[in-house]
Amino acid sequence: MARYKGAVCRLCRREGMKLFLKGAKCFTDKCPVEKRNFAPGQHGKDRKAKVVGYGLQLREKQKTKRMYFTLENQFRNYFEKAARKPGVTGELLLQQLERRLDNVVYRLGFATSRRQSRQIVRHGHIDVNGRRVNIPSFQVSAGDEIQVRDKAKKFTVIEGARDYSSHQPVVGWLEVDRDNLKGRVLSLPKREDINAPVNEQLIVELYSK
Repeated sequence: MARYKGAVCRLCRREGMKLFLKGAKCFTDKCPVEKRNFAPGQHGKDRKAKVVGYGLQLREKQKTKRMYFTLENQFRNYFEKAARKPGVTGELLLQQLERRLDNVVYRLGFATSRRQSRQIVRHGHIDVNGRRVNIPSFQVSAGDEIQVRDKAKKFTVIEGARDYSSHQPVVGWLEVDRDNLKGRVLSLPKREDINAPVNEQLIVELYSK
């Protein structure tokens, strides 16, 4: 399975904002965005031109793609599926991204970042409706029950994530039982339920050219 293997903090610096790809580290002084808030590379400091038009649309797409840890072809497929459905294309695109199993595991607080949740899913530590699912892009549906498998409940990384998220509210379209490390999808996410800093209309304009 293709995936990004480089330094994820470079992605945040390139977008000029925290994408929260490293979990707890993003909230500390060790976050590279706090130390070097400019694009990576030899000429990173020189990139000061104002981004407009196509460049603005491209940066919004890149930011969203990196935030949800998808590659270009997969992200394009999400857009094309959203464009074929009745409704607002941008909202349908975000809905598909939010319904990814790795994102749901992150939203439930079983991982401190989407990157970590992707690894937890890939290693087969998550059940959906009682069956093991190891596909991060698996699309959950309303009524689905997501649970950490019994053998994984004592893993340090999962216990640490639960403690880390214990005081954080869960999104409205999910229900979580942190004591038993399980959750349920109450409904499909609406735009007001998605707190990602994304202007989806710019992405729609980019792909509609």
